[in-house]
This record gives sequence, structure tokens and C-alpha cells, in this order.
Amino acid sequence: MQEDPIPTITFPNGIEVPALGQGTWNMGERGTESEREISSLKAGIDLGMTLIDTAEMYGEGGAERIVGRAIKGQRDKVFITSKVYPHNASRTGTIEACNRSLSRLGIDRIDLYLLHWRGEHALEETVEAFEDLEDAGKIGAWGVSNFDTADMEELFSVPGGRKCAANQVLYNLARRGIEYDLLPWCQKYGVPVMAYSPIEQGRILHKPELIRIAKANQATPAQVALAFLLERDGVIPIPKTSSAARTSENRESVSLDLSDEDWSALDAAFPPPARKSSLEML
Repeated sequence: MQEDPIPTITFPNGIEVPALGQGTWNMGERGTESEREISSLKAGIDLGMTLIDTAEMYGEGGAERIVGRAIKGQRDKVFITSKVYPHNASRTGTIEACNRSLSRLGIDRIDLYLLHWRGEHALEETVEAFEDLEDAGKIGAWGVSNFDTADMEELFSVPGGRKCAANQVLYNLARRGIEYDLLPWCQKYGVPVMAYSPIEQGRILHKPELIRIAKANQATPAQVALAFLLERDGVIPIPKTSSAARTSENRESVSLDLSDEDWSALDAAFPPPARKSSLEML
């Protein structure tokens, strides 16, 4: 496949990012894997996948340390997203958690800082902390993760809540529930959706119809699954891999041009939602 440029998505604050990023869930958990993980992230940066997503939860800070090592000497090339645990998301707890993440990452600003999921602390408190961090220059923007439509509406009702820059949720061919209402809502209000586990942690790759479509297009099932998400307005898939070769494969999904018949076949094999369902999480 000829390599097309990665399309871009613009956050509400005007920052433009590639519409295909890199995830780090499960990184930083085994020291024996660290060099492979770092090499994979570096390969992705070289290929233009400069948005890297991590969280204090991943490896209890281990993934942030991996990211810090991968981006050393090239901070200006990358867009870093991290997340605060819900139990840390009080006004003071959010600020303290952000400072710890900054230290592990070895940077002085996180480009996008997310509330990982809803917890015991009031949204107003967390938003106030996010605003404090933004005013201090420690984050460039803030957002949320695992928020359903009602959660987003509640967030927009609190002071400053409309500054939410992104919502990161589980979204892939096998998990299309957000297409019923959450994705249209986010598109309406200009809130980009970051799609985690975009290939369902590999579980969908053995599906016969996905394999057939991939073979017909001289592609891999993972590339078809990523192409499905890249076709959606305002969606940023963030596949995770510790293999530089797989990173290159993911990058090539941008150049995949599926036919109308392929799209219809995917809808038949992975039907879009016919009714509202609760937001799924992994």
C-alpha cells in the first residue's frame, strides 16, 4: 500500500493531532519488555504517530516511565495524554497526581490530561483542579474517559465543563454502542473521541468476514479494524503494541481504501447499534 499522510483532528483549543495515535495500556509492567516497548513507541513517532496515550494506572506509573524514556530528546515532536485515577481526582489530589505523572514522564507539561472514569469526587472539583493545572501551564488541555452521554451532559452543566477537549472510550468493530448516541453527541459539540482497544485486544482478528475483507484488500485484519475507526469523523484510535513491526502495520492502515461493498459487509458482520446501551468498558 502507498503510504498516505495521517489525517489530523483538531481539539477544541485549536491543537492539531494525528488521527492515529499509540496506546500504552499494559506497558511498563515487565522489565524484560521495556526495551521492546520503547522501540515500538519510537518507531511510531518516526512514522508520524506522535500522539501517545498513557495513564498513572498503567503499570502503576510504569507506562509513564516507558513513555518518558521513549520521548527523551524529542519532546517537541509528541503530544502526550495521561489520566488521573478517579480516587485521586479531588481538587488537591488531581494536582498532586499530575505532578507525579509529570515527574515520571520527565516533562513539564502534559498536553491532554483526562479523568480516567467517574468516581467519588464531584465533577466540579476535578474541573477546578484541571483549570488550576492549565492556568499553571502544567497541562495544555483536559478531558475525560469512559463518560457516557448523560455523563457528558452533566459535565457540560458544571462551571467550565464545556472546555472538555476529548472523551476516551472503548470503541471498535465489536463495540459499536457509542454510535447510537454518544458519538453523535460528541461530534455535535466538537469533542474528539479517542478509541481505546481499537482491535479489541486482538479478539476480533480471527473473525472470518474481517479476514476475508483483509485478504481481498491485501491488508491485515487489524488494518481493516483501524481503517473502520479512521473513517469516523472526530475519532482517534490509539492501538497499543510492543512490536515495531506491528506499529508499522498499524500506520499503513491509513492508506487502506475500502469499497462500499466492504463497508456493507462490515456492517453485516458487526452490526451498528439499534438501541441505546450502557457504555462498555474494559
